[in-house]
Amino acid sequence: MANIEIVLPAMGEGIIEATITRWLVTEGDHIEEDQPVVEIATDKVDSELPSPVSGVVSKILAAEGTSIQIGTPIAIIETETEPGKTDPEDVNREVERIQETSGPHASASEKLPGRESPLLQDTGQGKLPHHTPSGKFITPLVRNIAEKENLTLQELDNIPGSIDSGRITRNDLVRYLEVRDSQTLKARPEHDEIISSGKPSGYEPEKPIADKVSEPLQQKTATLTSEGDRVIGMDRVRKLIAEHMVTSKRVSPHVTSFIDADVTELVHWREAVKKQFFERENQKITFTPVFMEAVARSLRDYPMVNVSVDGSNIIVKKNVNIGIAVALPEGSLVVPVIKNADEKNLIGLVKAVNDLANRARNKQLNPSEISGGTFTITNFGTFGNTTGTPIINQPEVAILGAGVIKKRPVVIETEKGDVIAIRHIMTLSLSYDHRVVDGALGGMFLERVTRYLENFDINRDI
Repeated sequence: MANIEIVLPAMGEGIIEATITRWLVTEGDHIEEDQPVVEIATDKVDSELPSPVSGVVSKILAAEGTSIQIGTPIAIIETETEPGKTDPEDVNREVERIQETSGPHASASEKLPGRESPLLQDTGQGKLPHHTPSGKFITPLVRNIAEKENLTLQELDNIPGSIDSGRITRNDLVRYLEVRDSQTLKARPEHDEIISSGKPSGYEPEKPIADKVSEPLQQKTATLTSEGDRVIGMDRVRKLIAEHMVTSKRVSPHVTSFIDADVTELVHWREAVKKQFFERENQKITFTPVFMEAVARSLRDYPMVNVSVDGSNIIVKKNVNIGIAVALPEGSLVVPVIKNADEKNLIGLVKAVNDLANRARNKQLNPSEISGGTFTITNFGTFGNTTGTPIINQPEVAILGAGVIKKRPVVIETEKGDVIAIRHIMTLSLSYDHRVVDGALGGMFLERVTRYLENFDINRDI
């Protein structure tokens, strides 16, 4: 018999902790390898954690609602087989690898609670003490980075911590260093083109997570309640969505343009191929992958829509990473991202969209699959809506809304004159950040997307 710890794994760049939302097993349950045992939540995504081995749940170490740091044991599994000798050390090595490669200034490993691996221990050779003059604890990782960057103790003391205790995390330090180095354009994506106005961005410390979540609720208005009204508190996900939406409207001056697209040929093509495609690939073909293909091609035609804003700098993205807004059964929203969408053919886009949408609804997405987007598509037509004015998904500068496809009588020009015909029409809406996307650019981009959809080849093979 042997006891195996289930350890909270690395969840992606910048994530140092997660919350235990729901245990799917109880102590004494027999579980199989890869069986989901717990639901965990981060600021970016909710997911299920599988068991690394088969056995019996001996002890649950973390209660529901508890926030746990990456690398911390959360349960013990009793198994018949002896564990591999590197079982806990493998976790430590993986955590160290993530920390060393997840940021431009990460060069050492932070000691994790309950772990005494030599890889994670402080060598005690640093010049900086363990605490700042005001009492903030400085982790070994932060001390090592600070020493390599020649930061003084006073500089460290002036960096606000982003967690409730005020502790300075690696992310806080990296953010400070990136702004400090902005004069020489250090710590920038290697392949992204940067267009600068010559004015450096100012440093704004990242707010504590608790402040971020509650900020949308701070500006309260007088709300009258009547007898029989129900008051429902926002859950964690709804608070995060609220903060994201409020931040986007506050940061970006939104402008929305609209256009009608005649997608009759596209509708006829899909009707002709969907049955055969399902029989061959066991995949449904929807309109979303076609929209994504048109958007990817248009972003290549107009690269200044595929950008983000950093202070007074415009970062022109090399990659075309398109997110799709997916509504979840409980009413929240998640935006999985298809990386390098312009490099995939239509079959690849169909499979990628179906896979991400299905796993999003089943809470099986990885944090890396909902980050790094450069443009977003949201489909109002799924709910029968004609159009809408979507809110930009920061730090992107544009989002496309696709309305429902409906038959409408329209005027068509022919060689024999104008005629009225029944056509399949949809309304597209493009919300864009007017700081960097002017009306002309937004209008030309939207027209280009429409042109690709209207000129869809009805004889196209898939």
